[in-house]
Amino acid sequence: MRAQYSVTPAAMFGAVAQHSSLLWQFARREVAGRYRGSLIGFGWAVLNPLLLLAVYTFVFSVVFEMRWDRPVPDRASFALVIYAGMIVHGFFAECMTRSPSLVVDNRNLVKRVVFPLHLLPWSVLAVASFHYFVGLALVVVAVFVTTGGLPATIVALPLLWVPQALLALGIAYAFAALGVYLRDLAQLATFLALVLLFASPVFYPASAVPAHWRWVVEVNPVAALIEATRGALLYRTWPDATTVAGLWLASALVAWLGFFWFQRTRRGFADVL
Repeated sequence: MRAQYSVTPAAMFGAVAQHSSLLWQFARREVAGRYRGSLIGFGWAVLNPLLLLAVYTFVFSVVFEMRWDRPVPDRASFALVIYAGMIVHGFFAECMTRSPSLVVDNRNLVKRVVFPLHLLPWSVLAVASFHYFVGLALVVVAVFVTTGGLPATIVALPLLWVPQALLALGIAYAFAALGVYLRDLAQLATFLALVLLFASPVFYPASAVPAHWRWVVEVNPVAALIEATRGALLYRTWPDATTVAGLWLASALVAWLGFFWFQRTRRGFADVL
């Protein structure tokens, strides 16, 4: 008889509480392995997004002469507007692209009954959070340097990060399980992350979307998170309470559905691998 795995929210969050040290080891190994052997090591966690930011800022502010729906006094401010959207999208993109091969790459752990396999998506979330907070710190420092202070609305960021993390966790669980049975998902995930990049207001304001396509942005929770994060960081505006409540509910549901799918399908992992 095959083992029955709990699908309750308590089991999902309990994995972190019970195996926090193991989670830390997995996340630290992933981050260290990514930069091991490079000349500047962890410096790439800062340099890589800054290089991308420089390219995107040049393309959209100089070549395409993109204009924003709020006052953007100089190119540095334009770069911050773009970068605030990039770190939110990058958070989801990392979870989406890393998760499909997560179980496959750790196939040696699948048949170990005592190993908490449902902890693996949490490790992806932890690594993505590391890069997210590095990027967020860069924006906070830049805002402080350019304005001489930080907006009070910055305290609302944790209210936005929690649903962001839950939504990404649900995606990680779903993609990790599906990637075992559908190996093409690892390739498809990169394309989906690119689609998400241009379907979200990262390089353009939401108001620039034609009216008959505005629904694409309105139903996109990543777009809502980008706009709310920009508001709290750059525009000194508080997130809309209704929007935040909706994001919390929707992300909690997505997280649980992803976990449910992972737990219900993991009994077949060993057979496939």
